[in-house]
Amino acid sequence: MAGLTSLGIVHTAISLVAVAAGIAALVKHRHILDTTPSGRIYLWGTVLTCITGFGIFQHGGFGKPHALGVITLLVLALAWVAGHTALFGRASAGIASISYSLTLFFHTIPGMTETSTRLPVSAPLASGPDDPGLQAAVGIAFLVFLAGAALQIRDLRRRTAGGGRALPVA
Repeated sequence: MAGLTSLGIVHTAISLVAVAAGIAALVKHRHILDTTPSGRIYLWGTVLTCITGFGIFQHGGFGKPHALGVITLLVLALAWVAGHTALFGRASAGIASISYSLTLFFHTIPGMTETSTRLPVSAPLASGPDDPGLQAAVGIAFLVFLAGAALQIRDLRRRTAGGGRALPVA
């Protein structure tokens, strides 16, 4: 299947479930919350995506995709700590929300790269990770993330302005 190993197929399936859960969480709650079913599926699916990704070496040894997996796990840990402790004070809800959303953006980088360099099979859309069209697409995805992050911060401020809870309850 488009040059994927068995591990690559499992990794891809897990990541697709995680991304779908993350999008569902954003649509329903405007935030990815690890206290909701979709948020928990997103969180653990993303952790499993990172772990299975560490065993994939299609382009040699440890590389940029593996580094992104480590960064993703660190950002997930930051999001969890921010969402479950008062370590960051009033900024905790914002840090948790933006951090989870950032990891969803991180999913787009290898997702777009692997898809566009493999499909269509007879003539892939991109020549490689450095293809200008692919880099532009990742840049656009980053702008979408920034816009979404701004909306999330606005939503959090609106919720707390009336003395309410920053993040919705599951």
